[in-house]
Amino acid sequence: MDAIKCSSSFLHHTKLNTLFYNHSFPRISTPNFKRIFRPISISAKDRRISEAENVAVVEKPLKSDRFLVSDGLPSPFGATVREDGVNFSVYSANSVSATICLISLSDLRQNKVTEEIQLDPSRNRTGHVWHVFLKGNFKDMLYGYRFDGKFSPEDGHYYDSSNILLDPYAKAIISRDEFGVLGPDENCWPQMACMVPTRDEEFDWEGDMHLKLPQKDLVIYEMHVRGFTRHESSKIEFPGTYQGVAEKLDHLQELGINCIELMPCHEFNELEYHSYNTILGDHRVNFWGYSTIGFFSPMIRYSSASSRSFAGRAINEFKILVKEAHKRGIEVIMDVVLNHTAEGNEKGPIFSFRGVDNSVYYMVAPKGEFYNYSGCGNTFNCNHPVVRQFIVDCLRYWVTEMHVDGFRFDLGSIMSRSSSLWDAANVYGADIEGDLLTTGTPITCPPVIDMISNDPILRGVKLIAEAWDAGGLYQVGMFPHWGIWSEWNGKFRDVVRQFIKGTDGFAGAFAECLCGSPNLYQGGRKPWNSINFICAHDGFTLGDLVTYNNKNNLANGEENNDGENHNYSWNCGEEGDFASISVKRLRKRQMRNFFVSLMVSQGVPMIYMGDEYGHTKGGNNNTYCHDNYLNYFRWDKKEEADSDFFRFCRLLIKFRDECESLGLYDFPTAKRLQWHGLAPEVPDWSEISRFVAFSLVDSVKREIYVAFNTSHLATLVSLPSRPGYRWEPFVDTSKPSPYDCMTPDLPERETAMKQYRHFLDANMYPMLSYSSIILHLSPVDDS
Repeated sequence: MDAIKCSSSFLHHTKLNTLFYNHSFPRISTPNFKRIFRPISISAKDRRISEAENVAVVEKPLKSDRFLVSDGLPSPFGATVREDGVNFSVYSANSVSATICLISLSDLRQNKVTEEIQLDPSRNRTGHVWHVFLKGNFKDMLYGYRFDGKFSPEDGHYYDSSNILLDPYAKAIISRDEFGVLGPDENCWPQMACMVPTRDEEFDWEGDMHLKLPQKDLVIYEMHVRGFTRHESSKIEFPGTYQGVAEKLDHLQELGINCIELMPCHEFNELEYHSYNTILGDHRVNFWGYSTIGFFSPMIRYSSASSRSFAGRAINEFKILVKEAHKRGIEVIMDVVLNHTAEGNEKGPIFSFRGVDNSVYYMVAPKGEFYNYSGCGNTFNCNHPVVRQFIVDCLRYWVTEMHVDGFRFDLGSIMSRSSSLWDAANVYGADIEGDLLTTGTPITCPPVIDMISNDPILRGVKLIAEAWDAGGLYQVGMFPHWGIWSEWNGKFRDVVRQFIKGTDGFAGAFAECLCGSPNLYQGGRKPWNSINFICAHDGFTLGDLVTYNNKNNLANGEENNDGENHNYSWNCGEEGDFASISVKRLRKRQMRNFFVSLMVSQGVPMIYMGDEYGHTKGGNNNTYCHDNYLNYFRWDKKEEADSDFFRFCRLLIKFRDECESLGLYDFPTAKRLQWHGLAPEVPDWSEISRFVAFSLVDSVKREIYVAFNTSHLATLVSLPSRPGYRWEPFVDTSKPSPYDCMTPDLPERETAMKQYRHFLDANMYPMLSYSSIILHLSPVDDS
């Protein structure tokens, strides 16, 4: 929670460095045949003892047993299919030798290398880029690299030729077949390898194009791919997969969602901190996925067939999800974790970036220590020239190849910190007097954000920053934006939570939130640059927000020390699920109040998966490690007859979509907006005020009137006089369902309306404690 400058993802890593490295890493064996080159170099072990310089002596190359080898090209990075072969290119500035390892799928299962080809620095290296072109049969073939060089952590280098490394630009990564299942040797970190692309991976997009919905019109739904359909009540063939989400998109369309924000779908290791959970009797896993292994690779174990049908299946299934979402008018935003990787601190594994060029990809101190602004052991060196180009290339790939519509940047403030090795010559090509910056210093014009913001492809997609990090850099309202970046508005969340539960002193701040937070975004940005939310993946669900005063995280195995302590929650009088009928009624009312505040506020509303039916995690506000019912969408609960909250949410989203005045392009002015108190046009902004009301001129609804009474006392409200019209109730959260939302087709609607017709005829409305209302104008029928 940003009340203490926390992130939405780093809280779940409090035990990362103790759990992450408890498992050994395999050494893959090499077949008994000659390499193309025979290098003479100092071993990693000897290098730790000797100060001798690294030397690579290369003999005349031999022919490969399987492939025709030529020099290759340094660009583009990664493995690229050409007309008659594949070009491989990888950046590694500080290595002295490089080997490409080719591994068949069957050999990977046995931890064997199929063939290795040693690269010749005189032919296969241009500047700091190693490259090679191979012709041959790549069916079911994978690849990786070995790099040799200085192993000197104190200098920031971790070269060790015994490691087979992933290509940072790999488009798909193969390891285990099934989510959460240990390999035959019960190793949590099996050898991984990269897919070699082929021309057989064509995908029929059927004319799919980016929807380019105006951001002001979005209603975002934050969701977890596996959690959305993993529960048995989903009743689908492939639960917990991209395909499963595609099958359930009709639910989101029915709810009124037009944008899904996918929690991390890049390749990650769910067994990263695998350990037995004595509380629940299962195993802790990295369920949320905020620990990326490959930024170009979709999470392969989210596919219906995983690597059994090879990695191309995962890529195509992700594309199917995007295509099916677009068919329903739903955009797809990805949560990207470009602030750290799964390699952790100096005790972590070496599987890619660290072994390729540690001092380039990570922020390292002069003596090799890792800066830890992410709270996860390392910090991605985002503003290094090579790394920022990597980030732009990655984002472009997901937009152009995978058709995603935008990105939410986890711990986005890290991208505004200066890189290690920062100096003017390094970045601009020349020294500038007085341009000495300490690593990690916030900079006003971060090169990586500049590049993204002005990129001809990326400038046209949705860009959303989580504008804080684990190092205390809090930039909500101040994130470098170029006029196009939005932010998760954590201040909206905290203010709304406190006002709705009846805390004094928040009436004025709540009014700012209703207007789209002009105090934060007026001056270069618009209301739609504010992503408004009450709940997200970390923290309480909406149901738990009104049920628990205190977190209940014992099931995480960390003695309830993890997760946020400042939740601004209220249990409505009794702690936990077992409560009196009156308390449960108040909880339902408060949930409706929260949802009304979200839907009538200017800016972009974001809903968390499951909140539309009142999902509970039993008071656990940090469920990062649970692959179970805590994180699974309960389709049976959504379908239950008493799940009246889903109807309420659906109708409120529909109402917002119908109102021209909700979701404005610009901040509302006095020409459209009027503030009220218990009397018209007399607002109360005092410290003890718990009543806020406003009216908005609306070209569709004529005018709407919205009021919130968060006092423990009922009140009688005087409504603005509108001659020739009568105020008609649409929402009253104090009413039982279905009369909490008075739709025209509601059975016995006229009977219900008569109950307070005499109040409306007198331009009055009675409001119970902790309730909110929405009224709209209708012409007076003189007959």
